[in-house]
Amino acid sequence: DVSIQKQILDLIKSLCKARNLGVIIVTHDIGVIAEIADRVAVMYNGQLVEQGTVKQVLQKPKHDYTKSLISAVPSGDKKLHRFTVVD
Repeated sequence: DVSIQKQILDLIKSLCKARNLGVIIVTHDIGVIAEIADRVAVMYNGQLVEQGTVKQVLQKPKHDYTKSLISAVPSGDKKLHRFTVVD
């Protein structure tokens, strides 16, 4: 449920700020990454293929798999396309 997810993310952010903590979150949800992360690492086939700030990775992805993941995120103004498979 989206409202529960928001509450959990808000709690994580407030705990990190209050206690000066770092957290590792494993997710496939690009929206969560954009909302909560400072840095992101992308794994493909068990290998780290790209890492950087959220802005760097989401706005200017370098690896084909990262590009494919980002292109699969629906936006309100464009038609959905099939996820590009990366070999």
